[in-house]
Amino acid sequence: MASPESRDYNFSKSRKYLGSSGVTIDDSFPESKNIQKFKLSQKWKTPPYREIFEFFIEDFKTYKPLLSSIKNAYEVMLAHQREKIRALEPLKAKLVTMSEDCNERILAMRAEEKYEISMLKKEKMNLLKLIDKKNEEKISLQSEQVSKLRKNLAEEYLRYLTERDARKILIADLNELRYQREDMSLAQSPGVWGEDPVKLTLALKMTRQDLTRTQMELNTMKANFGDVVPRRDFEMQEKTNKDLQEQLDSLRADYEEVRKEHEILLQLHMTTLKERDQFFSELQDIQRTSTPRPDWTKCGDMVAGGPDRWQVLAEGKNSDQLVDVLLEEIGEGLLREKDFFPGLGYGEEIPPFLRFDGPVQNKKPSKRDVVKLLRDAWKERLAEEQKEKFTDFFFNFLERRFGPSNAIAWAYTIFENIKLFCSNDVMSQFYAVLMGKMTESVYINQKETVAQLLKEMTNADSQNEGLLTMEQLSTILKSTFPLKKEERIQELMEAVGWHPNTSSTDFFEYRSLFTENEEGRNEPFVQKLWEQYLVEKDEYLQELKQELGLELYEDVTLSKMRKALMTIDPTLDKQNMNTHLSQAFQIPVSELHEDSENENTVTRLQTAMERLQMADVKRVGPRESESGN
Repeated sequence: MASPESRDYNFSKSRKYLGSSGVTIDDSFPESKNIQKFKLSQKWKTPPYREIFEFFIEDFKTYKPLLSSIKNAYEVMLAHQREKIRALEPLKAKLVTMSEDCNERILAMRAEEKYEISMLKKEKMNLLKLIDKKNEEKISLQSEQVSKLRKNLAEEYLRYLTERDARKILIADLNELRYQREDMSLAQSPGVWGEDPVKLTLALKMTRQDLTRTQMELNTMKANFGDVVPRRDFEMQEKTNKDLQEQLDSLRADYEEVRKEHEILLQLHMTTLKERDQFFSELQDIQRTSTPRPDWTKCGDMVAGGPDRWQVLAEGKNSDQLVDVLLEEIGEGLLREKDFFPGLGYGEEIPPFLRFDGPVQNKKPSKRDVVKLLRDAWKERLAEEQKEKFTDFFFNFLERRFGPSNAIAWAYTIFENIKLFCSNDVMSQFYAVLMGKMTESVYINQKETVAQLLKEMTNADSQNEGLLTMEQLSTILKSTFPLKKEERIQELMEAVGWHPNTSSTDFFEYRSLFTENEEGRNEPFVQKLWEQYLVEKDEYLQELKQELGLELYEDVTLSKMRKALMTIDPTLDKQNMNTHLSQAFQIPVSELHEDSENENTVTRLQTAMERLQMADVKRVGPRESESGN
């Protein structure tokens, strides 16, 4: 064995060598104990590592086995990492190929977008040209009409001047002829020489004065009304002007409409650009984060029962549901491997039926045994008056079935099973009621609905043959669910096997729609009923939220909630109204009165909606607008 002096010398030599190699060692290095700490810097390389460990292995005989095992472990890890790097080389090439494909697709999309942008620009130019053309037509029409009116006015003015001059000449000719006729009549009249010359002179004078006065009045009338347009021409011009004004207003309206359409097109173009940019960014995010679609058929070899059982489990399910099924299969195997469950203790947050400290035995029942036990629990629950809480009833039921000594073990076993198999209808519904996520009334009303539907089908089967036509099924569904939309009635019929090309006289076995296998799996028809119930509840609560007009973080009063419920569901009776309000505000039904102080009770809207989501909330009748139609 080496002396302490030699060990000190070797250790100082090792420190010196490690320091030159980039290795940092703790200063406190005891002689008689194992090495406690040593740190290698980030500049660690493989050759110094091997030389240092070989030096330690040779000089420290006492720790040679330990150091040799450490060295071997690092060698194995390095070899594993080299193999892993070598295996990842093809993946790197594949990533490069995928990147090139994605770049090509992005370039193609950009080219397509450029083409769309160019088409939109062309359309914009065409619209601008159309607007310019309309403006030019408007201006040309105005100038043309004004020039035409001026020309017509000038022509009328010349015509009236010519007519005025002609009338003056005609009047002068008439006066001349009248004077000549009077002179001739006086010359030819035998008694004219018998008249008094003074009288005749006076009459002539007075006549000439009248003629002068008349001539002056005529000249005044001509001067005052020579440029006046006749009423008929004025009305004609006024009508023409009115028509032109109407045409101008129509053109202005057309122009305003075209301008608004242009603004709408510009807004639409901007919205399209924003959507394009958003879709492009989403495409980049999807391309960056997306993974290849899994090949679910590979799971057939890993699931108990082989590909045939996997095909039954995977039928009609999407990828998210398939992941749940696969997790259930994996969890079932892990659950069966456990012999004991750890007790959760006696904390207040622990459900009463799970309060236990210490290991709890796993009874390892089969899935069908658990389903049968839950069915028996529901039968017993529905048969009693339901005075005690559901969690207390569940533990008391296990005590009566298995005895007080085994009740806690069965409680843990049942709880772990129903928590795992979330795709099983019986287990998932029992788990939701047990954990307070759903009220018992939801399960009870769903069962009553299914029973009522089966009763209606049985009454329609007058021959008791177990067969109904598709037409009878449609009639029964519409009478049983008068508030369901037509497309949801078709979904239920499609779950039975109806297709658009199916004859309405085709028969089907209606009793098989309500069967349930030993593992609690319902037929597609009953599953579709449950899915539609959940969707309709969400729609009803969303409509209630919109009617309230509040955000989830705001408070809502009981009176406002009552008013909103009556608005969206006018036929809601008082009993159901008080049940909903009691659930939302956690107030006993006996204390709910419209004139009570509770009407001012407030709660957070999000809390109220979550409480209503747990209960059996559904529409009782249509809105007033729908009932009126």
